Amino acid sequence: MSLRSSADKKAPNAPQPSQEKQAKLLASDTGHFSMIKALHLADLITELNGFCGFMSILSSMRYCLGPPDSFGNMWAALAFMPFGLFFDFMDGKVARWRGKSSLMGQELDSLADLISFGVAPAACAFALGLRTPLDTLFLSFFVLCGLTRLARFNVTVSSLPKDSTGKSKYFEGTPIPTSLGIVSGMAWCVWSGMVEGGSQGVLGGVWDLGFGGGVHPIVGIFVGWGCAMVSKSIHIPKP
Repeated sequence: MSLRSSADKKAPNAPQPSQEKQAKLLASDTGHFSMIKALHLADLITELNGFCGFMSILSSMRYCLGPPDSFGNMWAALAFMPFGLFFDFMDGKVARWRGKSSLMGQELDSLADLISFGVAPAACAFALGLRTPLDTLFLSFFVLCGLTRLARFNVTVSSLPKDSTGKSKYFEGTPIPTSLGIVSGMAWCVWSGMVEGGSQGVLGGVWDLGFGGGVHPIVGIFVGWGCAMVSKSIHIPKP
């Protein structure tokens, strides 16, 4: 679930007529580009969110392939994610402004969020040096928590308490875009010189556990963040 949801733009009990039309169009039209007809402007903005996430991942890969003391690609990787959040915010604004929502909007929103705020931060962390087998296991846990959190939201959003406008009153678990808090921490580490060549200079160093190449203790932040995302007891009021 993102900071906005296409589900919040729908009537709480019944699909809008336009959405019924979209469902029929998706089911009956077999043209190569028929799916494009079911998309609205807000959905195209959501796609830009996913684009930013993927560009962030590619920039992290370029950083891994480049000189270890050149952080240009890493800064690009870190910068693309806030742009993803901007598009994640704007798609809901545009949908409300135009009074139109897409049947695929919620699914697109969740998939784009997983790329931009789940996979992309983990890729940046890997590029910056969290590369031991245990590190990658914990980063995978973070991504899977984000995936599970988004899937749970898509299933349970209709049963969450609503306000008078039909909008959910709170987030169940921390929203996945809050992972930008970790991103800002990584940016601070790069800016302050606490990452030396993206290998062993990661803040906190490496704990040698005698197997698996050890573990960077800072990866525990990803583990804690993942647990907070899937928590059912954390309720954050929606703005």
